[in-house]
Amino acid sequence: MNFTFQPRWKEELVCSSSLGELILEMPMGVPSIYLPTEAVWQAAAPEWARPYWNSIHVQLKAWCALRDIPLFVDDTASVFTQ
Repeated sequence: MNFTFQPRWKEELVCSSSLGELILEMPMGVPSIYLPTEAVWQAAAPEWARPYWNSIHVQLKAWCALRDIPLFVDDTASVFTQ
């Protein structure tokens, strides 16, 4: 599954794929991205996205590295839908 990433106001990162969109936290005070752990992802992500935690993690890690933005995988991170 391929994802594209687009920051938007309100400290959000929109993650888009052919199956849908979801939103991760992207605080702007100190630019960073927060991805829920795989366990939290399985409980909180939209059903269509649950099988793709590893895919989004790998792609998001590469996207963040190119932009020098820290990526944190955290139990307290949230995932939202539109």
